[in-house]
Amino acid sequence: MNYPNIVKASFIVRDNRFVARCRLLTGEEVIVHVKNTGRGKEVLIEGVPVVLQYWDNPKRKTNYDLIAVKKGIQWINIDSQIPNRLAYEGMLDGQIQLPGLNGEIVLLRREVVYGQSKFDFYLETDQGETGFVEVKGMTLENNRVGAFPDAPTLRGLKHVNELIHAKKAGYYAAVLFLIQFEGVDVATIHRKMQPALAEAIAQAQLANVSVFAYNCQVDEGKISLLSPIPFDLAAPFKDPNDPTIE
Repeated sequence: MNYPNIVKASFIVRDNRFVARCRLLTGEEVIVHVKNTGRGKEVLIEGVPVVLQYWDNPKRKTNYDLIAVKKGIQWINIDSQIPNRLAYEGMLDGQIQLPGLNGEIVLLRREVVYGQSKFDFYLETDQGETGFVEVKGMTLENNRVGAFPDAPTLRGLKHVNELIHAKKAGYYAAVLFLIQFEGVDVATIHRKMQPALAEAIAQAQLANVSVFAYNCQVDEGKISLLSPIPFDLAAPFKDPNDPTIE
């Protein structure tokens, strides 16, 4: 995925979940739309380099979207709309291999209702398999461990529990964590942030719901799928936002 009309800037402050202020290289301060409602405290720090996408649209409240931020030597994409787009193309072209799926995907439909949830994808294969895939973007990292979520998500918890029911009903069911950066060795659940989600993922794995992860190559104006990354629910994770961490 290539972003047109890229502008470099530095981060100033986040006013609320959706709005932040950044400073262009010209020195101009601009209001930007934050395309991720997660907390992002470990990356959205005053002075860090960021990438904005410019829109010449008088109907918008701001002409800029905040799409990526630099942490150390790597870029982290924080566009919450990108994971589903990458997953859709990756599943269709075979770059993303769904664990436990025997056939080739012949139908992939977005946002399909099942039970009390709307899953990101419904699929059918040439072997008669039908199922659901839920995609979660991952932007939180510490010591090359990626973790989800960076804020409690009732919607995510509901989706995992619904996938368990779907699997027991005979459907294929999977959770894909799309890691929006490259430098990661393992993905896990931020148990301290949301113990109930960690427990739900454990129950999902026991029910043979596939839980897996892929990372991405990210630069200033581009993000692309890279490779599968091990998912380990037991992997230790220290929240970089936790003041008790030395």
